[in-house]
Amino acid sequence: MSGRVGDLSPKQKEALAKFRENVQDVLPALPNPDDYFLLRWLRARSFDLQKSEAMLRKLGKTVETVTIIYDCEGLGLKHLWKPAVEAYGEFLCMFEENYPETLKRLFVVKAPKLFPVAYNLIKPFLSEDTRKKIMVLGANWKEVLLKHISPDQVPVEYGGTMTDPDGNPKCRSKINYGGDIPKKYYVRDQVKQQYEHSVQISRGSSHQVEYEILFPGCVLRWQFMSDGADVGFGIFLKTKMGERQRAGEMTEVLPNQRYNSHLVPEDGTLTCSDPGIYVLRFDNTYSFIHAKKVNFTVEVLLPDKASEEKMKQLGAGTPK
Repeated sequence: MSGRVGDLSPKQKEALAKFRENVQDVLPALPNPDDYFLLRWLRARSFDLQKSEAMLRKLGKTVETVTIIYDCEGLGLKHLWKPAVEAYGEFLCMFEENYPETLKRLFVVKAPKLFPVAYNLIKPFLSEDTRKKIMVLGANWKEVLLKHISPDQVPVEYGGTMTDPDGNPKCRSKINYGGDIPKKYYVRDQVKQQYEHSVQISRGSSHQVEYEILFPGCVLRWQFMSDGADVGFGIFLKTKMGERQRAGEMTEVLPNQRYNSHLVPEDGTLTCSDPGIYVLRFDNTYSFIHAKKVNFTVEVLLPDKASEEKMKQLGAGTPK
């Protein structure tokens, strides 16, 4: 039995009745003390009446908001993959719409240089009130956390005193630290992608697209797929403005190489260290027989200036 309303075993029904009897003194203070609500506590403690009651009575008050610590260690360019950002954006929208004013405060720790760009991507999904609750912390982040959260509620790993029963300072029995998703959970190998542009590249030819980068720190993000055969791809920085240049006349930023993008869609990102005109070049000069059709999407991602300035002030430009 699942332990939910309408799917209870005789023993679970008995536990529910006993649980209601045990906590009847606090039922009037609960937001909605129906069977659905009480069963949540029982399921959380595997229908152990003593543990369920202790959990329910722990604070003696309704918890309306949550405080989140967002550890950005390991945040990299791969996390800017467009389908993933879009999925995360949808999740944030659902959270905002279904749980308004649930967030009390969100602390960002170990923020790398890339954080302002990543934050700028998800900022449109956040309300103005939510944005005001986000705090980017510097090198003294452990000290700041303890000003807002009781030490016994913070793992030793984050400056508090809480450990697992076995002494683990990361409290892995309570916190899932994430990481790469095992391939056994993949539903399919590829995500179907809609591309914004399509171009036919003649045999022995190439196609260039230009993007102006106004200041350092911007990120170029691209995705492309070719039809029927591989295609070359590289990125260059123009040395002369206002005229088309050959690959050999420009500064090579990302070395040109051939990609089997007819088999697996190619995607990537580049953090631009210098302003200027960046040229994304699709290369078919090596093919003397076949033309190539390439579908692609390219975006310029701008850093969030406010968080970028905040990180500079905190000296949080590199992970701690």
